[in-house]
Amino acid sequence: MRTVLHFVSLHRIVVTCLLGIASIVLSACASPTPPPTAVVAATAPPPTAVPAQPTAAPTAAPTTAPASSNEPFVVLDWSGYDDPRFFEPFTQAHPDVKPEYAFFAEDAEAFAKAQSGFQFDLIHPCTNYWELYVQEGLIQPIDTSRLKNWKGVQEKLAKHGFIQGKQYYVPWDWGFESIIYRTDKVKTPPTSWADLWNPEYKGRLSLFDSGESAHIITALALGFDPWNTTPAQNEQIKQKLLELKPNVLHYWTDFTEVNQMLASGDAWVISNAWNDAYTTARSENVPAEYITPKEGRLGWVCGYAISSKSKNVDRAYEFIDALIAPQSMANMANDFAYGAANADALPLIDPEFVKLMKLDDPSVLDSTVFYRPLTNEQREQFTGTWSEIKAGQ
Repeated sequence: MRTVLHFVSLHRIVVTCLLGIASIVLSACASPTPPPTAVVAATAPPPTAVPAQPTAAPTAAPTTAPASSNEPFVVLDWSGYDDPRFFEPFTQAHPDVKPEYAFFAEDAEAFAKAQSGFQFDLIHPCTNYWELYVQEGLIQPIDTSRLKNWKGVQEKLAKHGFIQGKQYYVPWDWGFESIIYRTDKVKTPPTSWADLWNPEYKGRLSLFDSGESAHIITALALGFDPWNTTPAQNEQIKQKLLELKPNVLHYWTDFTEVNQMLASGDAWVISNAWNDAYTTARSENVPAEYITPKEGRLGWVCGYAISSKSKNVDRAYEFIDALIAPQSMANMANDFAYGAANADALPLIDPEFVKLMKLDDPSVLDSTVFYRPLTNEQREQFTGTWSEIKAGQ
């Protein structure tokens, strides 16, 4: 492992802290942000086959007219994605234009903020929430003919953003959620999501603070289809999660917590860890293994969409095109070991990351259990259930 990875890990922690301060300042200037609700996965009915990308006429162009360059250009995004290296061509073309970032910690928070009327130009949610933004009229269709780098975007990822016959999202990053554990602490390594309930892990499990992922991994552990559970099965899942509480030491919300808990040895097993947890552990010589549960790793795809009220439509297109440029995407992938939506970035990504995460293996996308769209009813149901579980009810 290259020594630069250690620097990246430290850099992430410092950047996260600085971005937290920036987020507070931005929040003070913006409309109040609703407190984040627990991310809940709702048991959405199995989606019908996702339509293939349009091959003839491009998606209808946005109707919102671009405004003057004096309008602030606001990006609602996850912490850590404001690095100018991730949109290099835009930075080079407009050295004096600095996007204004507002950050969120989870998809539920971003959705609530968008619903509240917070003004943004671009937003970066993940697939489980994409249809909700369309249904609420919060984003506009994207004319892919305006993106010169669109041709490199992988069709299997692009089709997730093709909703109601139109392309609403440009996928950017994708990755895994799986189990990572300390090989020097755990006597019986986990091989399944069901192994999280192993009494050997009592008081040593760090669980992702997400009702959605908790529902999915428990459904998989019980042999249920996570997106087709009955009311009776939902109750079984709730009781099963209550039984897990003795094992739970900590609920994590930020990737830096995973790195810290794993390195310190406070947590022996961490659930729903992302790709970067494994590469960071390797770079810091932390004895850890990132498994593929027999039921499959969970997978996520996140992408950018343009607000239906954007006053910077032209700039938004230019910014998205810069984001999906091969070098921009490779810069992101080399920092986090996530997959890049643009296949043209693959030769520019650290070969070790590509090998570790099998980023060059198209079959990986087929064997991964990707998050599916939620309905508002499901989102609300699992928010309440997760709150009850954490309260021990």
